[in-house]
Order: sequence, then C-alpha cells, then structure tokens
Amino acid sequence: MGENVVSEERAGLSAVEERLRTREEILDDIDEEFELELDDRRFEGEAVEGGSFRRTYFRELLRMQGELVKLQDWVQETGYRLVVLFEGRDSAGKGGAIKRITQRLNPRICRVAALSAPTERERTQWYFQRYVSHLPSAGEIVLFDRSWYNRAGVERVMGFCTDEQYEEFFRSVPEFERMLVRSGIKLVKYWFSITDDEQERRFRARIEDPLKQWKLSPMDLQSRIRWEDYTRAKEEMLERSSIEEAPWWVVQAVDKKKARLNCINHLLSQVPYEAVERPLAQLPPRTYHPDYERQPTPESLIVPEIY
Repeated sequence: MGENVVSEERAGLSAVEERLRTREEILDDIDEEFELELDDRRFEGEAVEGGSFRRTYFRELLRMQGELVKLQDWVQETGYRLVVLFEGRDSAGKGGAIKRITQRLNPRICRVAALSAPTERERTQWYFQRYVSHLPSAGEIVLFDRSWYNRAGVERVMGFCTDEQYEEFFRSVPEFERMLVRSGIKLVKYWFSITDDEQERRFRARIEDPLKQWKLSPMDLQSRIRWEDYTRAKEEMLERSSIEEAPWWVVQAVDKKKARLNCINHLLSQVPYEAVERPLAQLPPRTYHPDYERQPTPESLIVPEIY
C-alpha cells in the first residue's frame, strides 16, 4: 500500500515537472520574439526578470552580434567567402541560432540556404549539384540550414537513398569539401546535440503551442520512433566526414540560450576578421523647392489605425 502511494506521488511530481518544462519552453519562445524586437537597448543597470544568466545572455548576445557586424564588414571588404553548415536533431535549436546570427546582418551579404526536398529533376543530378548554386561569391556568407549531409542523416534513416548512394556520398564528401576549401571557401560545420528527453519536451511544447504546431512535421514524428537509428547515422557521419580541413564541431544544445552564445562565440573564433575603418556618414541637407506642394494621401489608401 505504501509503495503504491509513493508511486502515485512520483507520478504526480513527474506530471508537474513536465508542465513546468512545457511552460519554460513556451516562455523561451516569448523570449525569442523579445530578442528579435530588440534594437539598441542594453541591459547595463537595467532590471530584467529571469535571473542573472538571462541578463548575461542578452548582454553577450548583443555584444557578439556587434562582432558579427564587424565580421560581415571584413568579409565584404576582403572578398572572403564563408560557408557554415547547421545540422542536428529535429528541434535541436539550429533555426534559433541562425536567427541570432543573421538578425543584425545585411541579407545581401549573409543569407540562409534552406533547401526543400529535391525535385524529380534534381534527383537525377550529381548529388552536390543543387547545393553548389547556393555557395557564396566573394564577400558573402552562406548559412546552410541543413545541407548535403541530409544524405548521411534523414535519407539514410528513412530509406530515401540506396546503400550504394550512401557509400558514394562518403567517398565523395571529403573530396568535395577539400575542393571547396582549396578554392578559398572557409567551411565550418556544426552539429547541434540534444538528449532524447529534451527532444520529447520540445515536441510536446510544439503540440501545445498553436503558433509552433506547423513546425511538427510527419518526418519529425518519425525521428522520435527512429531515435536510435538517427543516433547511429550521426555517429557514423561524424566519424567518416570530419576532415582536417573542415572538422565537425558539436554544440551542446539542451540549453538553447547557452547553445546560441557558444555557437556564435566559436564561429567568431574561426574567422580572422578585424574591424574595418569606414568614414562616418555625413547626412546631406534636405533640398527644398518653393514651388513644391505635398498632396494629401486619399483616406481610402490609409491603413486603419486600430492601435
């Protein structure tokens, strides 16, 4: 009898803990939107809810985003070419890290490549062909939100490629990446790692959040069923495709905020950038013409001011 009571109490605690973790996940999503609205605010001396690390997080994020702007200016000035691959489990936080990297950068210089499933025509091409067209020109940065390593992950696990295609990928990918490096491209590869339990929590939070339900695809659900298959595929990928010219770097991503900071900090250390001196822009005086009269905007064209 006593053991049953203890078991029920543990089950009750587990349910409470699960609700708390789900609430934390939703609050983290709110934080993401708050971050993306930030402009030039700083948290020095400002009271911020959520404890000391949250203050540290925002302070460090803004500081490193300033460094990313310097990196961008240097890339543009020197003609440097940078490619960054983001791989990892579904819901591991790759997209959140990419958002924080690109948030304050010029999209003409730093762009994201997130390719959809290959078309029938693309399936008949050389495997790397559709990725090559997204590689950077001089003075550009490209972030791949998933990349050619789809073949080593989802295609392998879900049976979308043959054993022969899989083996050919691992024969080709080291030479393909060495060729990119020899051509002058800096290639950085990140794997975002989370635990089984953490992925389940994030998926449950997506189910409960109507603004995030679209992120939960049938393929994501399959990744839960095939967790161990994906683990084996990941381990083989890291072992067979980490080369001296472009090694894999693993980001511990159970804590999203720490993962973002650690990833950005590491990325900054991979590029020998320095501040580019630019003359301060001078705002020219407004030109006035005495015969110009501004015409009123028709009321029918104005968006209703509800707020």
